[in-house]
Amino acid sequence: MCLAVPYKIISIEGNKAKANLFGAEKEIDVRIVDDIDKNDYVLVHAGFAIQKVDEKEANETLDLLRELSDIQ
Repeated sequence: MCLAVPYKIISIEGNKAKANLFGAEKEIDVRIVDDIDKNDYVLVHAGFAIQKVDEKEANETLDLLRELSDIQ
């Protein structure tokens, strides 16, 4: 099973982007996702952006992840 997590794009330079998840920044590869800009949300798996998602969907997923964290 694979899990992709929504990150918010902070900046983009070439095929790399700086992205944020719960305040932690990570460099990700964005070469396989077209038309992304600063402040967009992307699903990230294994360091690669694999799909652009809208903010509402990203926040719903992040809320579920927070709930799972609270359960544990």
